[in-house]
Amino acid sequence: MICALLSRVRGAALAGVVGSMTLGIAACHRDMYDQPKFLPNSKTIYFPDEPSNRVPPAHTVPRGVIDDGSTFYTGKTGAALATTFPMPVTPEMVARGREMFDIECTPCHGRDGYGDGIIVQRGFPAPPSYHSDRLRQAPVGHFFEVITNGYGAMYPFGSRINPADRWAVIAYIRALQFSQDAPAAELSDTDRAALEKSQ
Repeated sequence: MICALLSRVRGAALAGVVGSMTLGIAACHRDMYDQPKFLPNSKTIYFPDEPSNRVPPAHTVPRGVIDDGSTFYTGKTGAALATTFPMPVTPEMVARGREMFDIECTPCHGRDGYGDGIIVQRGFPAPPSYHSDRLRQAPVGHFFEVITNGYGAMYPFGSRINPADRWAVIAYIRALQFSQDAPAAELSDTDRAALEKSQ
């Protein structure tokens, strides 16, 4: 008897709580949905010239990337893919490129750029090797385009890697390519002797 009474009281209390929550949520939604606000270009009494959206003050610096359409931001010279870097390639730039490559690229491309990263070893489709003739001959703008917009199974990194770091990664990719395909004539005497000894 007592158990039945307690279960009825609990049931009534639970129904009351659920009912008040439902009513509260419905009322809250309408208040939030119909809240007063100014839409862009709507009139307001708060400014003498009436529009609610304000013109930024002179010399305001925008947040984010300023894309001026230059090679630095697009990887292109006019409509063609860039064939040269838009800035001098320095050892510091290559070092930064290696750092970003190790973070963002090695899971798929591998540390040496052969397309045998840890994700590929677990079944993900392998990307092409950077050491193929096609990619050795590809212009630097091709790499910028692929990093920015993605290609095939590779998703875009434009929102993850800023333009300067994209160029740094490309400089490091070129260094990787050179490391695996350097002409013997361009090696130092010490490196050439070590190469001849290893063969």
